[in-house]
Amino acid sequence: MAAAGRHVGRYFHKNNRYLLNNIDQLWGNRSFSWSSALQQQAATADNETAESVVIPRKKTWSKEAVLEALASTVSRDMTAYPYQFQDDPYLSPRTSAEFKLYSLSQESGRSAAKFFVNNHPKFFTKDFAEPHIPCLMPDTVALRLEDVSEDALKERISLRKVKAAVDMYDQLLQAGTAVSMETIHDLLDLICVYCDRDPVEEAGPQPDAEESGEDVKRRKGWVRRASDFLKTTWKENNNAERIFNLLPEKDVRCYSALIRGMVKHGAHAKAFSVYTDMLNSRMKANVHVFNALISAAPELRDKYSERWDVIAELLNQMSQQEVQPDLLTFNSVLKALRRCGSLAKTQALHTLSEMKAVGIVPSLATFDHVLAIFYKAASSSQGQTDILQEVMSELAGTSFTCRDPDDVHFFSSAMRICLDSKDMELAYKVQSLMEKGENWRLLGDSYQQSIYYGRFFNLLCMMEHIDVVLAWYRRLIPSSYYPNAQGMRDLLQALDTDGRLDLLPTVWKDIQTLGHSNKPDLVEELLSLMARDKPSAEVQESFASCALDIKRVFDADRGGRGLKWSSSSLSHVTSLLLRADRLQQAWETLQLFKDNNRVPLEELLEEFLSACQSSSAPHRAVEVVQLSASFCLPATARLAQKTQSHFQLTDEQRAILTELESAGENAE
Repeated sequence: MAAAGRHVGRYFHKNNRYLLNNIDQLWGNRSFSWSSALQQQAATADNETAESVVIPRKKTWSKEAVLEALASTVSRDMTAYPYQFQDDPYLSPRTSAEFKLYSLSQESGRSAAKFFVNNHPKFFTKDFAEPHIPCLMPDTVALRLEDVSEDALKERISLRKVKAAVDMYDQLLQAGTAVSMETIHDLLDLICVYCDRDPVEEAGPQPDAEESGEDVKRRKGWVRRASDFLKTTWKENNNAERIFNLLPEKDVRCYSALIRGMVKHGAHAKAFSVYTDMLNSRMKANVHVFNALISAAPELRDKYSERWDVIAELLNQMSQQEVQPDLLTFNSVLKALRRCGSLAKTQALHTLSEMKAVGIVPSLATFDHVLAIFYKAASSSQGQTDILQEVMSELAGTSFTCRDPDDVHFFSSAMRICLDSKDMELAYKVQSLMEKGENWRLLGDSYQQSIYYGRFFNLLCMMEHIDVVLAWYRRLIPSSYYPNAQGMRDLLQALDTDGRLDLLPTVWKDIQTLGHSNKPDLVEELLSLMARDKPSAEVQESFASCALDIKRVFDADRGGRGLKWSSSSLSHVTSLLLRADRLQQAWETLQLFKDNNRVPLEELLEEFLSACQSSSAPHRAVEVVQLSASFCLPATARLAQKTQSHFQLTDEQRAILTELESAGENAE
């Protein structure tokens, strides 16, 4: 074989030149030879291809190209904890409370380390990273230039030292030193962004900050950073206005910084006043000014029609000044229309048409505003979900990047509509879109993610078969979602609906793992489901073991603020133990009624007597009657009579029961 291969190779090598020299003659003998016109077209095409194809001598790749290529070959592991916790297995959260605690702990540790590195840079001068990682090296936080100069002013602006920058600017003015307009722009931007105060390091409220009721109402029920609940307000004649008024010449950038700062910090009427001064100075505003003013328009008027008139006037002025709108312009219009009542639907459609006409691709925030305009939670008509159906058909299979800060609200809003309309098919479309590419990054922070997954899981429990619910349950928990007590209650109801109560002991283990074993209502519902019916002996045994585990949780929480025994919970645990023939443990549980000042039901005592009869335990039956007498129950006499007739008793036991029977009859 090898010799034959070498022979063929030598043959081709020897006759290669002969074949090349006679290739044209061979083509000429073909029955489908090219015509002269086709040969000319082919030659032209070859020349064009040769001219258009340029092979680079060297390809420059980004430093993360290899990592990006490797990352594209795998998908998210739904069985693993979030990536941020994988460095330390001990800090793998199992509950939503632990997730919040560990997340804040990690962030606090990073902030502490960054603070130490930045304030003691002399200890961190060596750079071992290859390639260089700038964020791991000390930042310059101390002022180095103390002389009065424009460079010192730029340094203070770059370090976000608002008060120091204003003081340096005043010193430059007093010294008669001219400051470039570019530096003045940066100074005004700094003052307007931080509302004339120094930013607090690593998020913390200023002592004199004022509370913003709108933000508190939006985030009600969730404890976040203090800076989320506190918002600074624009003060009259602050340094931004003072510096602006001292400028001999004002350009569009100066007006833009002042107007956007006023809108950001609540001085909406004053922002429109500055805009009027800008028009009187015969200047044209830029798109950022119009975006800010449009978002502030609903704050100026109370009537819906007047609000829209202000927005329409701003849009007309944009057209007159030949200012090209951008994505944020249309999103600002749609966001303002959410507060324009019945006018919103008609004008929203016109806005979308205009957006399409100028060739601007909508973002997720655009569709979120549209859904908020057309969908009303109080209405359940089919037309309410038609808008979302059209939106999902438009977005199917698309991968998004964040282009508007409000993009993160789309998925939770869309899932809320699916939940309100009980549309499972539409919810699957929303979930599929979220899983496309990197779209899951647009779910928002951990709180918004919990809202989205909570609504999706709630809808699954209501609409899907239990097998499907459990499949999603294993897929989402705990890699993406930590269900709250209501989520576990929804799962219990789904198990009850499909008759899969045999899985309740497994769910109880998950309840403990997720940190909800101290929720009285949830534990009470679990016990009631287990005690309601009489399943097979094997299931009853598992229920009894689960009941004992719940009893241990109650005992461990004794004196705490969580679980407290109720009559129903004690009755359920006792009944479950009796059905599994655990008489001694049931009797110990029955004693807890007196310890916790609870009164047992007569039906429970009847059931206990029946269990004593099945187990041939007359002494325990007598003790049950004595327990009934200690609670002064009306059924004491009847229980005594039943015990005497169904059990073989000693004379002493009969005497005790006779006395209890007579005492019970006298009490009646």
